Amino acid sequence: MVQISPNCFLLKNTRKSLDKISNIFIKILPIYWAFLTFMLLKPGEENHEYWFMFNGIDKVLHLSIFAALGFCFISAFPKIRFSYFIQIILIYAFLTEILQEEMGLGRSMETLDVVADAIGCLIGYTVYKILIKRFF
Repeated sequence: MVQISPNCFLLKNTRKSLDKISNIFIKILPIYWAFLTFMLLKPGEENHEYWFMFNGIDKVLHLSIFAALGFCFISAFPKIRFSYFIQIILIYAFLTEILQEEMGLGRSMETLDVVADAIGCLIGYTVYKILIKRFF
């Protein structure tokens, strides 16, 4: 008689849950990526001073939006190798910065933006891995 361990069923349920999460993020990712591209490449506007603004807020924004992008990307494609993940995100970050400079719409290319983008995507990747480890 073959005995099936309870861990086998747990593994199947975990795999099904991760597949459902992946399918959800496969639908969210292109929408978020298109919105992000639009926001990064739209013409620059004169910023008004608000109480919450500080020097370097644009770097914090880059970090946070790329953290969300990194989380969505790894959630949609959880089996992608880390080297491919980081290459795709960095190519996108460099490309958007180059396009900002070349389009001449009041935006400029900044190296620190790419650094903030890279750190943000690593944060998104790490958060995903921590959540998966903790809850699955």
